[in-house]
Amino acid sequence: MAGRASLIYLLRHGEVVGAETRRFIGHLDVPLSERGERQCRAQASRLRGVKLAALFSSDLVRARRSAELIGAPHGLAPTALPALREMAMGRWDGLTAAEIRAREPEAFADWMAHVGEFPFPEGESVPDLVARAVPTFVTLAAAHAGQAIAIVAHGGTNRALLCHAFGLPLGRLLAFGQDYGALTVLESSAGSWALRRMNERPML
Repeated sequence: MAGRASLIYLLRHGEVVGAETRRFIGHLDVPLSERGERQCRAQASRLRGVKLAALFSSDLVRARRSAELIGAPHGLAPTALPALREMAMGRWDGLTAAEIRAREPEAFADWMAHVGEFPFPEGESVPDLVARAVPTFVTLAAAHAGQAIAIVAHGGTNRALLCHAFGLPLGRLLAFGQDYGALTVLESSAGSWALRRMNERPML
């Protein structure tokens, strides 16, 4: 496989139950909504013609179920990896931004001003997320050099991986769109990454 480009189909899980409330869900195990299931089936259909060598996902149910749907046309079951989980949001898990702002206005203001550095109270910071997710991403890419693989994870996780791939500071984390069920495609060749698709939403 040496010398051939590698492709990583990086997807965010589909929409979750209660998405309209816009709560921070971090490590909470929230299932896909009916719309989320349809989003993943749409992306599965779109990728039906891609020859995937392997499929990986976060071990949280919303990502795992998304990956099961995406892998079905290929006869692939996902390998679930805890390192690909969303950032742990500690005591803010399950709360809306408005609720957090009302309860802890100073901490919330600090978090908003320093997204790439400030840890969620009793949870993780972006560097913590990078420290566990990036080595796994690098290992998966190296193990499948010259092949195409799919990774189904989360908005925060995917943004951290994209910052790493393109050498961007973690403060740029939110510059990358990551909608529910959306597809981003990375190509690795000669030790560098190129962005082939970015945050392409499923066609419902």
